Amino acid sequence: MFKLYEKMDLWPDLPQKVTLQNFALENGAHLPAFLILPGGGYHTCAKHEGAPIAAWLNSLGISTFVLEYSVAPARYPQPLMDARRAMQFLRFHAEELSIDAQRIGVMGFSAGGHLAASLSNLYSEVKQDYDDELEKMSARPDLSVLCYPVISWGEFAHLGSKENLLGQQASEALVAKTSMENAVHAKTPPSFIWHTVEDGTVPVENAYLYAMALQKHKIRHELHVYPDGRHGLGLAKDLARSSNQASQWCQACENFLYKEGF
Repeated sequence: MFKLYEKMDLWPDLPQKVTLQNFALENGAHLPAFLILPGGGYHTCAKHEGAPIAAWLNSLGISTFVLEYSVAPARYPQPLMDARRAMQFLRFHAEELSIDAQRIGVMGFSAGGHLAASLSNLYSEVKQDYDDELEKMSARPDLSVLCYPVISWGEFAHLGSKENLLGQQASEALVAKTSMENAVHAKTPPSFIWHTVEDGTVPVENAYLYAMALQKHKIRHELHVYPDGRHGLGLAKDLARSSNQASQWCQACENFLYKEGF
């Protein structure tokens, strides 16, 4: 159903291993696509938020690409540069990957949700030092899906993600810039957000803050907040036979993708 390549070369030279796994469907041309950014507190990339998510989106007829981005000790803006470069790579190679360059979304989980929101808002603010064809491509996602995302470095911050990304001595200006409720603007892509009230790791207020910022700027969005469910649910398949409403997020997201032309 798909080919898996261990690595696509995003960087001519980088100390850390940055890989882009290809789960592109082969049964059609110009399919919609998603760049998937797993969570892991900016210190790892969680496996259950990578390949299983790609397989689910494949079942919807969407090609997928999972990015294993730079994590601590790498600091901001390196993870954002990785995500930006991956989006440019997909657009540049859209024809050979049989994807639609105008329908490439980003989906992030937890800290990967923060990175997805960063790419959705700061896509033009971090420039690579490479003068190549990829740099001519837009890095703006056409759609954003944020799953129990880290958003803010304020009262409701996930402190581990903050320290891993920014270090202990980050300036107030950098903290403010990388708190994503402050970064939304008129060209932020339409967004789907889901979270659980019960999340004891990343407070649900993160999702509320981002949704309010989207509303302020009149960006199309959906916010789904479920009463129960731990952090890091991924596809939440273990909840499918229970009464836990968080298991419904995949269907809600599928409906959103359909309405947005994906």
